Amino acid sequence: MKPVLKNSLWVIALSSLVVLAGCHSKKKDNVQPPTPLAKDFTPTATVKELWTARVGDGAGMTGLRMRPVVSDGVLYAASSDGEIAAFDATTGKTVWSTKSSTHGWFGWGDKKRKDAFYAGGPAVDGDLLVIGTLDGHVYGVASKDGAPRWEANLKSEVVVAPVVVGPLVLVRTQDGRVYGLDRTNGDRRWVYDQGNVPLLSVRGNGPLLAANGVVFFGSDDGKLVALRQDTGDKLWEQTLASGEGRTDIERLDDADGAVVLDGSTLYGTAYHGNLVAVDGPSGRPLWNRPFSSFGSADVAGNAVYAVNDESQVWAFDKTGGSDLWKNDALKYRWLTSPAVQGKYVVVGDIEGYVHWLQTGDGALAARERLSKKAIRAQPLVVGDTVYVEDIKGHIGAYRLLAR
Repeated sequence: MKPVLKNSLWVIALSSLVVLAGCHSKKKDNVQPPTPLAKDFTPTATVKELWTARVGDGAGMTGLRMRPVVSDGVLYAASSDGEIAAFDATTGKTVWSTKSSTHGWFGWGDKKRKDAFYAGGPAVDGDLLVIGTLDGHVYGVASKDGAPRWEANLKSEVVVAPVVVGPLVLVRTQDGRVYGLDRTNGDRRWVYDQGNVPLLSVRGNGPLLAANGVVFFGSDDGKLVALRQDTGDKLWEQTLASGEGRTDIERLDDADGAVVLDGSTLYGTAYHGNLVAVDGPSGRPLWNRPFSSFGSADVAGNAVYAVNDESQVWAFDKTGGSDLWKNDALKYRWLTSPAVQGKYVVVGDIEGYVHWLQTGDGALAARERLSKKAIRAQPLVVGDTVYVEDIKGHIGAYRLLAR
């Protein structure tokens, strides 16, 4: 994975030439080619494709992880070229869609046209849908039809989905700030400023986690941070990565994955860092182990599941961090973060495949192909269905069937 400069919109426009393609391009001399898939693979689980759909051109070459969300039986998705769409989560039928115009990567053109570089995916709570943009705006629209309600200008890229909780909309921006906005009108209620943001950093931000009146997130300098939800005041922080090394690249230590809460324990990872278990109320570390990852972990049963920076899938005992199993059959396929679906772990890869691994021993159990485009966003599991979105906006819904 190659780093990019935070807070620089021009990086997106140049991404296909230098940086973002470097994360997922097997043509680069310094990137290992994806491990070939076994041609004699015999599935042990049966997967049914329920439906497929598409929203705009997806994330394209922005390097963002555009992930859909499901609320009250409707799946909402967005694309970086300005489309938001709602689909029936069971059938894939379009409920509504809306598209905004753009005025160009560098602001030229008709300045009266609304920016539309949606990023990170939408957040939905009741009748409100909220989404951020690469131009530093946050929009609140009606979830039933996409009708506009309010907008807020935060001046820095919003590359991860907001969180709607109670009276607040929580938003994280690329300049190291977290905002608490009023859900009714988008007015600013509080702001937390991380302070110094590393100039050189892996593109992206970890999603915010709101639970029990606290906001948790992994920072750009390898910290796990807890804020008061009502005021934005910092409660505590713990180190996920130390940022040690002789070069700027060696010192990269982003925590770009989601913080996962299981009971009262938080689990987080960082690039060039550790997998850490922390007591949520106090911030007291419970255990940690070296583990470098670009993404999020997931927790189910007695295990924590994670994908490292070489796309090896691991399972660890959640009480102490000891190894349970490792699968390297998908090494260098630049896997998504894992999601647990029943007795299986689901990941997407650079070539548009979706893979199911058994939670018990990590053995590959099934695979389907959504498209020939990379899947970057973590699969979304809702009940017995998993939803997957690739970088061109293709969305697939899959269900595991009994054998």
